[in-house]
Amino acid sequence: MLVAISEVTKQVLREDPEFFPVNPVDYGRFLMISIGTGAPKESKPYNAKMASKWGLLDWLLHDGSNPIIDVFTQASGDMVDRHVSVFFQAVHSQQNYLRIQEDTLSGDEALVDVATKENMLKLKEIGENLLAKPASRVNLKTGLSEPMGNGQTNAQALKRSVDFSLKYARKLLVNYIILQLIV
Repeated sequence: MLVAISEVTKQVLREDPEFFPVNPVDYGRFLMISIGTGAPKESKPYNAKMASKWGLLDWLLHDGSNPIIDVFTQASGDMVDRHVSVFFQAVHSQQNYLRIQEDTLSGDEALVDVATKENMLKLKEIGENLLAKPASRVNLKTGLSEPMGNGQTNAQALKRSVDFSLKYARKLLVNYIILQLIV
């Protein structure tokens, strides 16, 4: 996500003629849809106070989990999601950022290397159920994902984002055609 934002920003700042004309601070024209691959259900098996007393072995294995691996694999995605969410909220364009992520996976459905027919059908069902869940956004005060409060489901929010994108693409196409006729 951050790479996408950086690339668009570079194109705008370079005033690339192949890129649509946009004011560098007109973030209301940017739309980002992020669909996650899913994450295991967080069980919060440890906290900072507890971990501050751990030795090397506890960081490697603690009550059946691998804290050091969990920190590295989960923190990166969480940080990017929060950063992008903060960015869009800070420029008053939060409606243009949609993140859809299932974070309650468990068992085989949480593993990336289980491609059995049974697991694929289960993941399809999880995806369909996810579309029916309320659309959510990161609460900047708590850092937690919460329902947006507008009553939209993920499916409705995704449709709204796609409709917005199509409307804008049509507008660009019409403007391009008019420019070609003038030139």
